Amino acid sequence: MTTLTPRERMLATLDHREPDRVPFDLGSTYTTGIHHVAYRNLRRHLDLPGDGRIMDIRLGLGFVDDDIRDRLGVDAGIVAPNGPDPDRWKLDIREAGDYREYTDEYGLGWRQPSQGGLYYDLCSNPLAGDITVADVEAYQWPDPADPHRFEGMRERALRVRDVERRAAVFRGVSTGIFELSSWMRGHEQFFMDMLTEPELAEAILDKALEIKMGYWAKVFEVAGDLVDVTYDSDDYGTQRDMFISPATWRSLIKPRLATLNAFIHANSGAKVFLHSCGAIRKIIPDLIEVGVDALNPVQVSAAGMDSGELKREFGPDIVFWGGGVDTQHTLPAGSPQDVRDEVRRRLDDLMPGGGFVFTAVHSVQADVPPENFMAMWETLREHGSYGA
Repeated sequence: MTTLTPRERMLATLDHREPDRVPFDLGSTYTTGIHHVAYRNLRRHLDLPGDGRIMDIRLGLGFVDDDIRDRLGVDAGIVAPNGPDPDRWKLDIREAGDYREYTDEYGLGWRQPSQGGLYYDLCSNPLAGDITVADVEAYQWPDPADPHRFEGMRERALRVRDVERRAAVFRGVSTGIFELSSWMRGHEQFFMDMLTEPELAEAILDKALEIKMGYWAKVFEVAGDLVDVTYDSDDYGTQRDMFISPATWRSLIKPRLATLNAFIHANSGAKVFLHSCGAIRKIIPDLIEVGVDALNPVQVSAAGMDSGELKREFGPDIVFWGGGVDTQHTLPAGSPQDVRDEVRRRLDDLMPGGGFVFTAVHSVQADVPPENFMAMWETLREHGSYGA
């Protein structure tokens, strides 16, 4: 079989065709990346200079440099917006007792232990308390079309597509509609609102949707011809089930997700990538119905998320972008042979017929030994070819 460019390989896979080999992703999204501690250890293991730099402070993700991407044959590249105009908001990390804290442009508070902290956790919600729909409307939401976000975006995308020859994955301006709403209000309160104050819940959800629509409209104006994939992240599942009932999700979230995805498909040739952790098998048919083209992370350790069953049931209709190896147990705590055995199983389950992008289940965490990471990658290279 003819060797394809990384972008050709990705596009074939996204069209449910078998390319020359299974595409590999590391760092094209904020949920297919690698923690900066693990990234530093990987660079040292490969005798590469430097410790790398942080791409996302909240998640602690390392920026995957060109030397790693070239060495590992990464097939997709990230195109992320800048932050807002620094005259309006800029990162200001402050010490607060035993924590480091900052407030983001949405007014959300985040904190990390000063000693040994790996991530920033949500610690305050700007729409908490006794509020009304009028308060939601009056809140100073970020401007999704802030020109500063888009400075250099087209040039970065051209580099990914034409110089690196990778598929261009465009990051969104916020987390998902459901997740952003629950962050703004506070998880417990927002879950209650959906049942007891649905008008208020819908007002917040509509603001989240409005922000996303405004952002993607500007992206397509600036670089619409270069967008291969749009990236969004909206967790709906826990380890055992969904956060909310499928009925509530279908009533409040599904119509807005359908509106967003229809807008993306109508205004670009992009494939829609959605990240949702957990046991979400109940709504995978709904995700397909509303235009989700690729599902991540394929959390194979969650209830009902067996990789073989998912492929048999949904493989013709949705791309599985993830599920390559479990990051909760096998990748950090297993032996290199355990990693190899699981990767072989996931390849057997997910690669037939195309429609599978290999990456670990969620980002590679700080405690993953580089030996296990390389066992994962080497097994993919040994057994991830089509027509062999």
